[in-house]
Amino acid sequence: MPTSYSLRRRLLAWLLIATAVLGTAALIDTWREAVRTANALADRVLAGSALVIAERAALAEDGRLTIDIPYGALEMLSSAAQDRVFYRVDGPPRQIVTGYADLPVAAAAQGGAPAFADGLFRGVPVRVASLARAASTGIDEVPFVVTVAETTHAREQLTRQILLRSALRLAGMIAGAALIVWVAVTLSLQPLYRLGEAIAERSPDDLSPVETAVPSEVRGLVETVNSFMRRLKSALDGLRNFTGNAGHQLRTPLTVVRTQLALAGRAATLAEAQAAAAKGDAALAHADRILTQLLLLAKVEAAGSSGPVTLPLDLAAFARDLTAEHIPAAAESGIDLGFEGQGPLAILAEPLLLGEALRNLISNAILHAGRGAVVTVRVQLRPEGAALEVEDNGPGIPPAARAAAVSRFARGDTQEPGMGLGLPVVEEIAALFGGRLLLTEGSGGRGLLARMVFPMPP
Repeated sequence: MPTSYSLRRRLLAWLLIATAVLGTAALIDTWREAVRTANALADRVLAGSALVIAERAALAEDGRLTIDIPYGALEMLSSAAQDRVFYRVDGPPRQIVTGYADLPVAAAAQGGAPAFADGLFRGVPVRVASLARAASTGIDEVPFVVTVAETTHAREQLTRQILLRSALRLAGMIAGAALIVWVAVTLSLQPLYRLGEAIAERSPDDLSPVETAVPSEVRGLVETVNSFMRRLKSALDGLRNFTGNAGHQLRTPLTVVRTQLALAGRAATLAEAQAAAAKGDAALAHADRILTQLLLLAKVEAAGSSGPVTLPLDLAAFARDLTAEHIPAAAESGIDLGFEGQGPLAILAEPLLLGEALRNLISNAILHAGRGAVVTVRVQLRPEGAALEVEDNGPGIPPAARAAAVSRFARGDTQEPGMGLGLPVVEEIAALFGGRLLLTEGSGGRGLLARMVFPMPP
């Protein structure tokens, strides 16, 4: 038995896996963006502080560079208590004017934009901004570089806060999506539950189509179930018909067999026993013909429910060969059996079933036409299609009785052996291949003409 699984859990697992993968990629991108944002904000403040310090540079009367450090410029860097601020000012030729001499310096172009770099100062990571400027007396210019640095605790904390908030929002989104999927799948599966309940509540004999409203995605499944139930109903109906007909039709010949066996057992002479055995044998032969026709009828019904497999067939050659098989039996019954028609004349049919239909028509004609009759099997092209005819000049069937002759077990006014299944079987086989059976008078108003007409293939 195949292992079952929960559709709800599978959908939820796929959602969580996909969200986790996408969320991880989003968090990585958020981390990078948070680092860029924190650096951009802090670098702007660093650059501003360096610019403020550079603007306070001046030249003394002896040409030395002097700078009055505005501590307000450093105060705006120390907004985070855990961060420390460092600075240095370098004059020519790389002389320390003021500040920390071992503070790393970023390469800055003279008169250009601030340069930024990451480094280590006394074992602590720092972010460094260096700004190159020149102090002028109107005659001489003295270049200098202002370097401002701060530790990175504040920007790392800002980055972590941005990442943490993004992770919390993502976790909330995943939890909310999982809840929504759980509820949505539960509600969406309700039609399937109702479908299962509707089928479970049915009685075993109820094979009518399922009409429960289901989503369009499940409609194909329902149609498949309905198609299966139709085929099952057809098969069960065929089985019931076969068993019912067999029980009804075989009861009489089997009763005759038992009676004749009893008479043979009580017979006083060998002749009486042989006569009873002959009657019993005839009854068994009749039962065999009944069973053969019933099996053929069941095969026709099964082919009708599932659709027969049709093949291109030369009707003229097929009918000529089958007629030749019946000539010995016809001659033994005193019947002149012949064939008329020229081929090829192609139709779409299943040879075995069509052969049974033609055998039934020829056997009926031989059985009912009487000794000395003429039976003709004919193939011709008519305006309505390809026609396969069996005509005899026997007593025929009265016009008023022809409609009933194609009903099952309707034998009409005849004393010949039979079971009333020949013509109904022929009619059903003809219908399988898109044809029909017509019963009319034979030539000269005598006998019976049975004509099967089939559509021509494209």
